[in-house]
Amino acid sequence: MDGMKNPSPSDRLISALDDGLRTVFTPTRASRTSPAAGMAPPALSTAQAREAGALMRVNHVGEICAQALYQSQALFGRTDALRRHFEQAAQEELDHLAWTADRVAELGTHTSHLAPLWWAGAFAWGSLAGLAGDKWSLGFVVETERQVEAHLASHLDRLPAADSASRAIVDRMKQEEAAHADAALAAGAAPLPAPIRGLMRAAAKVMTTVAHRV
Repeated sequence: MDGMKNPSPSDRLISALDDGLRTVFTPTRASRTSPAAGMAPPALSTAQAREAGALMRVNHVGEICAQALYQSQALFGRTDALRRHFEQAAQEELDHLAWTADRVAELGTHTSHLAPLWWAGAFAWGSLAGLAGDKWSLGFVVETERQVEAHLASHLDRLPAADSASRAIVDRMKQEEAAHADAALAAGAAPLPAPIRGLMRAAAKVMTTVAHRV
């Protein structure tokens, strides 16, 4: 019983890897209704549907990365409270993962073929942040979520005006990513050095560029 209440580091690692496999290979079911629920299918041209699908594929990859980041940071969190913070955030982000996957399918395209690679890369980033210490791990969350918030804002500009379903999902995600950043700040996040922020932006640029196509 004690082992169940206080899992060992190896148990937590196995659990994180199991969560990762589920994230990448198992369809996710949302716990909340999609913001796009009940909306009539928009009348999109072939080109518009293709672009919307590519943008939502990128957003789905972002949610795979979010799961990996939170899973790894929970793994290396120093306190139970911080681990619970990351686990709760990951649970909320699961809805985003499900919403974007469903929307990608509705738009007649596929999620990224490189999902395992994206998850592994993000898990490595999150592990480094977690090992650096709790305030830096939280700072990493803040910077990540601020960049994601800006990225989603750009997608609202790029999505077809008629695609109200995709736009509703992206807008809700943007609001909730901002809330996650605020929560991490309130929990004691330290601001990351400028070179680290720049490196994160460069990595995100590679991911969004490749995922838009593959």
